Amino acid sequence: MRVFIVVALALSLVACGPEKDLDVTADWTVEQFYMEARTNLSDGNYLTAIEYYETLESRFPFGKHATQAQIDVAYAYFKFDEPDSALTAIDRFIKLHPRHESVDYAYYLKGLVNFERGGTVLDFLKERDMSSFDKNLLLTSYNDFKLLIQRFPDSKYSADARKRMIYLRNELARSDLGIAEYYATREAWVAVLTRTKFILQNYDGSSVIRDALNLQLKAYQNLGLEQLGQDTQRIIDLNYDS
Repeated sequence: MRVFIVVALALSLVACGPEKDLDVTADWTVEQFYMEARTNLSDGNYLTAIEYYETLESRFPFGKHATQAQIDVAYAYFKFDEPDSALTAIDRFIKLHPRHESVDYAYYLKGLVNFERGGTVLDFLKERDMSSFDKNLLLTSYNDFKLLIQRFPDSKYSADARKRMIYLRNELARSDLGIAEYYATREAWVAVLTRTKFILQNYDGSSVIRDALNLQLKAYQNLGLEQLGQDTQRIIDLNYDS
């Protein structure tokens, strides 16, 4: 009797096992995968969306849905806070589909991903100070948006990219100004002059120009370069209210 119970139990476990491991997506069409992935992406279920997009491409590697999944999964990774995976997916999409109708979006998304590394995507609307973040991240994002505008000047994403470039340019200038101010606290006046000249040459029209000129004037005065100091003071007087 005991033997019969053990055998029956074993058979029941074997019968139940496959149910737990059953792949509910086994019979899904490519359209089902794509719709489920899109729905989960819209609902903020980014990890599930990523899994569906990647499974879609592995099972249906050809066709418009697979191509779209390659760029959509990049956005899902971006929202899931996996920038490296997002950039890898974007670069792959651009390499495989350089003439795709959405390739301009891929370049734009790349800029957003790198922009996010220094803060949040909408920080530029909140006047958040990003100048203290890694300057290389700001510069990388700036160059990404610049490349988009150069290659696709009429893209619907170019207007927003230009706004972000203006913002990033000001933050890059502020970052360099912060370095110059640090040199000033150390009374390294030659280094102050080098950095302020760089700002004036590379960030003309940015929000920090007056501060850079004032710091440059202070450096000239401390170095005893009176004529150059007077020239800088004249520029300040001509361009800014006293």
